[in-house]
Amino acid sequence: MKTILITNANIVNEGKVFTGDVLIKGQYIEQIGKEISYPADLVIDAKGKYLLPGAIDDQVHFREPGLTHKANIYSEAKAAVAGGVTSFMEMPNTNPPTFTQALLEDKYQIAARTSLANYSFFIGASNDNLDEVMKTDINKVCGLKIFMGSSTGNLLVDNPDTLEGFFSRFPALIASHCEDEPTIRKNTAEYKERYGEDVPIEYHPLIRSEEACYKSSSFAIALAKKHGTRFHVLHISTAKETALFDNTIPLEKKKITAEACIHHLWFNDADYKRLGTLLKWNPAVKTSHDQQEIFKALLDDRIDIIATDHAPHLLEEKNNTYFKAPSGGPLVQHSLVAMLEFHQQGRISLEKIVQKMCHNPAILFQVEKRGFIREGYFADLVLADLNSTWTVHKENILSKCGWSPLEGTKFHSAVTHTFVSGHLVYAEGRFDESQMGERLTFTRK
Repeated sequence: MKTILITNANIVNEGKVFTGDVLIKGQYIEQIGKEISYPADLVIDAKGKYLLPGAIDDQVHFREPGLTHKANIYSEAKAAVAGGVTSFMEMPNTNPPTFTQALLEDKYQIAARTSLANYSFFIGASNDNLDEVMKTDINKVCGLKIFMGSSTGNLLVDNPDTLEGFFSRFPALIASHCEDEPTIRKNTAEYKERYGEDVPIEYHPLIRSEEACYKSSSFAIALAKKHGTRFHVLHISTAKETALFDNTIPLEKKKITAEACIHHLWFNDADYKRLGTLLKWNPAVKTSHDQQEIFKALLDDRIDIIATDHAPHLLEEKNNTYFKAPSGGPLVQHSLVAMLEFHQQGRISLEKIVQKMCHNPAILFQVEKRGFIREGYFADLVLADLNSTWTVHKENILSKCGWSPLEGTKFHSAVTHTFVSGHLVYAEGRFDESQMGERLTFTRK
C-alpha cells in the first residue's frame, strides 16, 4: 500500500489554518499531526504552501456522450484536477439526455475508464419520465436535475402535474435551473422585433431577466416547501433572489439551498462589451449590483456553495450572432484560483473558500468521506502556492474547447499538486494517469 507524507503544510480545514503534516496510506488520510515520523514512499515538503481539501463542483457539463466535439469526460476531468477540483457532478443535457437508468449507467462506465477526478451524474427529468426517475439509487447518484427554464428538446419540464410528482415523490436532492420560460419568450419576441437576428449581446440579461429568474426560483421554492422537498437552486444570478434563502440555520438542517457560480462572481454586464458572446451564459451575467449582492450572500451564508456551471463550446460556435451563439463556457480549471484571487484582494478568507467549495458541497449532497481533511476520509487534497504568478493563455488551457473567458487574466496563486483518493494525479504540470477517480457515494437514508 503506497504511502505519501506531506510535511510543513499550512492546512486549511473546518474553519482553521494551522501548520502540520498529513500521512496518506492508500486511498485514505491515515494521520494528521505535527512532525509525523513515517518512512513514506514519497515525502512532499509543502513549506509555504496551503493544503486544502479537494474542491467538489456540483455543476458541470462535460458533453459526453453525443457532444464530444466540444469536450469529453477525460479532457474536462483532466482540466478539473489541474485546477484543484477533485470531484464533479455532471448534468444530464448530453445527447441523448440522461433520462433513463441505462443511459445514466453508461455515463458511469465512461467515467470509470477515463475520469481522473471522482464523479457522479444527475438523472434528468422530463415531462414523461417520473417512473424511471423513481428507480434511482439515491446512495449512488448525486440527485435529480430539473430544467425549469428555457432549454432544448425534451429537457424543459413545464407540466404542472409532472412537477408536483417530482417534488412530492423524489426522496433525495432535486437541483434546478430556474428561469421562467414565458417571460423569456415574451422578452425575446420584443428584442427580435427591434433588432432581428442581430440582438446586441448587452441585452442578454434583459431578455433572460431578473423577473424571469425570480419568478421561477420563488415558484420552485414554494413548491419545495409545500412538499418538504430537499431542493437546491443552481447558479443564482440576481440580487433579488438572494432574499429567498436562509442563513439562520445550519446547512445540515436546510431543506432549501443555493449556489453561486464563478462567472456571476467574476463578471458583470460591463464585460459584454469586451467579451461579447463568450460571456453568454444562462442565467445571464447581470449588473454589478447583482454581482456584489451575490458575493455578499455567499459571505453571509444565504448562498451555500461555489460551483462553475462549466459548459464548453467551440469558439466557432460562440463567435456567432446572438440567437445562434450557445450559452455557457469553460471554467472548471480556474475556479479555485479565481477564488484565491478574491482572497488575495481581501474579499474572502481561505477558510470561507474551503467551506463553500469543499465542506458545504459534501454536506449538502451527503457525500461519503470527502470534502474534509479528516483521518479516515479519502485523501482528496490540493496543494496551492499563494505566491505564484501566471497568466491564462491558450497554451495552458486544458479544456478540449481550447479557450476561456479568463484568457489574459493574471492570477497570483497556482495549484501545484492534486491528490484524488490518495493518488497524486497532478504535480507541477505533470499528470499521472495510472489511476482513475472513484464513483462518489452518498450517505442517505
